[in-house]
Amino acid sequence: KQRKVLILSQDRFYKVLTAEQKAKALKGQYNFDHPDAFDNDLMHTTLKNIVEGKTVEVPAYDFVTHSRLEETTVVYPADVVLFEGILVFYSQDIRDMFHLRLFVDTDSDVRLSRRVLRDMKRGRDLEQILTQYTTFVKPAFEEFCLPTKKYADVIIPRGVDNMVAINLIVQHIQDILNGDICKWQRGAVNGH
Repeated sequence: KQRKVLILSQDRFYKVLTAEQKAKALKGQYNFDHPDAFDNDLMHTTLKNIVEGKTVEVPAYDFVTHSRLEETTVVYPADVVLFEGILVFYSQDIRDMFHLRLFVDTDSDVRLSRRVLRDMKRGRDLEQILTQYTTFVKPAFEEFCLPTKKYADVIIPRGVDNMVAINLIVQHIQDILNGDICKWQRGAVNGH
């Protein structure tokens, strides 16, 4: 049997915006870093189906037009699912589905510079990016994302520069794929 790893982003689950919300988004005046920006019901259902070994269709999102696309990506069952996003620990229903929770702790200057580079590639101007960052991104990080750090099993300081932590995680995933670590339920480990 071939072992599989799936990487899935929370960003695929942004809500479909109304015309008014889309107009705000195009001006950089919509808060995509708030928990309400995500379709949490669809996210939960999709993750639940993946955990149950079902084939699912995952939405695609266009970050230039701020639109959920008609086409979807078919996702087949996998032995390891890496689900990443800034607010993946915010909802307890979703957070409780994870067997291992990692929080990548990155310096605020690095987060800002990555955002500037990414959004400029998406056709946004620097002034709009910085205004959105100070108005929405930084406050939302402090209010919604940073407090979820307490739910992490492992906190990875220095992000991608922390090769020791990354190598340990890669080894853990390889152990699962090689069958050295059995699939387990978080509840069973906690005595439920």
